[in-house]
Amino acid sequence: MGFKFQKRINLGGGFGLNISKSGISPSLRTQFGSISNKKISAKTGIPGVSYNNTFKSSRSGCTGIFLIGIITFLIYIIKHQ
Repeated sequence: MGFKFQKRINLGGGFGLNISKSGISPSLRTQFGSISNKKISAKTGIPGVSYNNTFKSSRSGCTGIFLIGIITFLIYIIKHQ
């Protein structure tokens, strides 16, 4: 089993810094999920079910952020009908 280290420092307003053995990355957490420069996660509203996408390059990161924006918007619309 490998060694794993992860720590989050909250900066307020959902913003924070994630610290791990691979480095430091900023992130934003909302009621719909979280976005960082390495990963994106969206809550589906179904307990235990979420969408996760890990970025392999900065270009895929932009695509992932666009997709998570669409998914988050659709979840918001469905929950508020």
